[in-house]
Amino acid sequence: MSKNYEIAVLGGGPGGYVAAIRASQLGFRTVVIDPQKLGGICLNWGCIPTKSLLKNAEIYDLMKNRSSEFGISISGLDYDFSKIIKRSRDISERIAKNVELLVKKNKVERIKGYGKLTSANQIKIFDDNNEEIETINSQKIIIATGAKPKILPNIPVDKKNIITSTEAMLLDHLPKELIIIGAGAIGIEFAYFYSVLGTRVTIIEMMDSILPIEDKEISEVLMKNFRKKGIEIFTKASIEKAEIKNNKVEVTFVHEGKTKSISSEKALSAVGVTANIHGFGLEELGIEIEKEHIKVNRTNYETNIKNIYAVGDVIGPPWLAHVASAEGITCVEKIKGLKTPNIDYENIPSCTYCQPQVASIGLTELKAKEKGYKMKIGKFPFMASGKAFATGDREGFVKLIFDETYGELLGAHIIGADATELIAELGIVKTLEATGESLIKTIHAHPTLSKSIMEAAANAYGEAIHI
Repeated sequence: MSKNYEIAVLGGGPGGYVAAIRASQLGFRTVVIDPQKLGGICLNWGCIPTKSLLKNAEIYDLMKNRSSEFGISISGLDYDFSKIIKRSRDISERIAKNVELLVKKNKVERIKGYGKLTSANQIKIFDDNNEEIETINSQKIIIATGAKPKILPNIPVDKKNIITSTEAMLLDHLPKELIIIGAGAIGIEFAYFYSVLGTRVTIIEMMDSILPIEDKEISEVLMKNFRKKGIEIFTKASIEKAEIKNNKVEVTFVHEGKTKSISSEKALSAVGVTANIHGFGLEELGIEIEKEHIKVNRTNYETNIKNIYAVGDVIGPPWLAHVASAEGITCVEKIKGLKTPNIDYENIPSCTYCQPQVASIGLTELKAKEKGYKMKIGKFPFMASGKAFATGDREGFVKLIFDETYGELLGAHIIGADATELIAELGIVKTLEATGESLIKTIHAHPTLSKSIMEAAANAYGEAIHI
């Protein structure tokens, strides 16, 4: 006999398990279905384990290159690469178990298996051998199957020489050289990690800057920093092919009108992700697919098939865990009939966890110009921050973009220490539609890095004290 639910969630990543927990909190009989550990790519192979690796690199970099600034002498400094990787995996395992406990605590039923939709209210579940385990019925179904690394035909990933971000977290030794194809957040974070540990890193990016979605000034500062670290960077470069020769990877690309080839022990393909839309019965049901992701109503996340919804990476950009979670919560609250506001996709924080960190929210200066805004722009360098001097984190700045007419914050951009933590304040400012004056008149503790936000706002209005 098949079991009956009110909400079934297919996929247990940050969109799926969060949606399931919130649904259960709202009184729905809920099940979450996933063949792997809960947490999805983010918890198991992305957000969390990579931050562990990056912290290792940050500490090693500080001890190796800056300890003398703090009056500390270190001799015989070394690291164990295998233990760095193990720490990352251990952290991921521990948090995955915590998520399983959270799901259980919130009375969400958990089924381990591969789900396939057979109707708008039915899912068949299969094991690893494609044997059917059971069939469930549900009044509503939420698809949260996430995404996977995009594979391009001219960059044939073999997971040994040409790898994705997953293999980059599991290498058994530190590669001597690494070519990174793509300079988005994933490529940049791995570039920082491996270069700090001693790998000779080359970045190849087709756009005109690294972190191309960020404000140009931010990208330029990071590019200068990376080049000081010895990272070679090619922008406005198009890949022709990547191939294995003599157990090394040779990458051929066009840069400034010239064809170039470089070889490396490994190459990391970090050219983006693509939605997991195949093998779940979507085609058979006629669920509408647009640009390789599920098309939904971005108000309540329902697909073109009544009672079937989708959230997270499977519905397309922005491919961010916090967006997936927000969509999952919004979706089930809308199903419940709560007066939940729609997600404001212009108020999504973007974070890159290299050092210096990069974080932003809202419009870049270029985008604001394209939209026709008259702007007031304020900047404050961490070089002028007493706290940054005290901690030795003087690189970077805060840049705030305000609408000249109403004083509304249009965009915020930070590069420097703790940028990914500092950006939250600007998210609140945008959500509450606060003005530059509100920021200036909000007393910030001294000495703090966050005070730089107040100073940047003051700079925009000609009221800066410390610059």
